[in-house]
Amino acid sequence: MMIIPAVDILDHKVVQLVGGVPGTEQVVLPDPLTVAKDWEMKGAKRLHLVDLDSALGKGHNAQVMRRIIKASGVPVQVGGGVRSTEVAEYFLDCGADRIIVGTKGLKDPAWMRTMAHKHPERMILALDMRNGKVQTHGWKEDSGLELKALFHDIADMPLAGVLYTNVDVEGQAKGIDADAVRNFVSNCPHLTIVSGGITDLSDVDLLEGMGVKESVVGLSLYTGKLNANDIWR
Repeated sequence: MMIIPAVDILDHKVVQLVGGVPGTEQVVLPDPLTVAKDWEMKGAKRLHLVDLDSALGKGHNAQVMRRIIKASGVPVQVGGGVRSTEVAEYFLDCGADRIIVGTKGLKDPAWMRTMAHKHPERMILALDMRNGKVQTHGWKEDSGLELKALFHDIADMPLAGVLYTNVDVEGQAKGIDADAVRNFVSNCPHLTIVSGGITDLSDVDLLEGMGVKESVVGLSLYTGKLNANDIWR
């Protein structure tokens, strides 16, 4: 399984939040470009770059993200507040390998379908789940969407994958909710990229046993609970 380090940017700094709530920073690092290059040097084969300011509707970090993409020697997937064709294609033009879309893709499925066909295997739909319900607007609102119907609607889109984040365990380094992940992965019609709660090698083994091919990991990498030498040999 490919483990992808999360580089989440808030107020021009790399942070790790609990459940996506500002003010709960577990990690704060001042230089996102240095952090990104460090993960690459340690062996990461892909980077997961998220603009939390944009996701929360309080500004953006587009320039620093552009610098990271340009400097990276590995593929970079970019998300956080991507709610227009212009923003998505800006990051593609910068050299991003994949674009992660959440709120816009859920609220405007026709746009999501158009973008998926215009950029096949480049668009990722983010499904952030809290208490079994799909969230939008930076994990602040319940979308009201039914997961089974949503899976049906996206089944024939040429997506790069679906990013599944379990907000209930995100940023807590207490382990995954294995039943929730298994249920999601078994029903999702696309490659599922799993995020939320991945803490140690036992979680990695559980996910590999479910057939998960990619996962995004944040806090446990930054705190050393997952060691780069163990996962990027």
